[in-house]
Amino acid sequence: MAKPGSRTATVSRTTGETDIKLTLNLDGTGQADVQTGVGFLDHMLHALARHARFDLTVRANGDLHIDEHHTVEDVGIVLGRALAQALGDRRGITRMGHAIVPMDEALALVAVDFGGRGYFVFDGEFSTARIGQVGTTLIPHFFESVAHEGKLNLHARLLAGVDDHHRAEALFKALARALDMAVRRDERLAGQIPSTKGTLTV
Repeated sequence: MAKPGSRTATVSRTTGETDIKLTLNLDGTGQADVQTGVGFLDHMLHALARHARFDLTVRANGDLHIDEHHTVEDVGIVLGRALAQALGDRRGITRMGHAIVPMDEALALVAVDFGGRGYFVFDGEFSTARIGQVGTTLIPHFFESVAHEGKLNLHARLLAGVDDHHRAEALFKALARALDMAVRRDERLAGQIPSTKGTLTV
């Protein structure tokens, strides 16, 4: 249940490949109800919600008889749009955030800036083609979709790791913690736009 004055968004997107509805509450407690038909993606979205302290509901029906590509990509698109919608004009937010997160032998760094321009950089490699139902090339592609649709800079780097599940999970948890930091309200701003330009949405 969203609190009064909380920042929420519900975004739907239907194409010939996927049908997705996502609800996001930035001021939540980390509750997730996710059903995409792609088990590893569900697992990562649960981790994202929990560690960002977002409440997240996702229902996705995709053309999984072909493969998981469209579902993973399109959930990233919808999540990015929900972030942008929930933040509105981005008034009073911290704006930038970063995190370094370990997952056993793996270590990931993510930095974000809700500066109004979508840009993504990834530095890292996976050693296997797939983690469960998800091709490992889709993990940075998911991040890229979030960055472009959410109009944020997103840099993600794998610093260490052997197990690809651990590498991916460290990336998602680092993204979560970076987002949590960036979307926090900064009382010192007194509701001002955190930019010398005076806008973060044009």
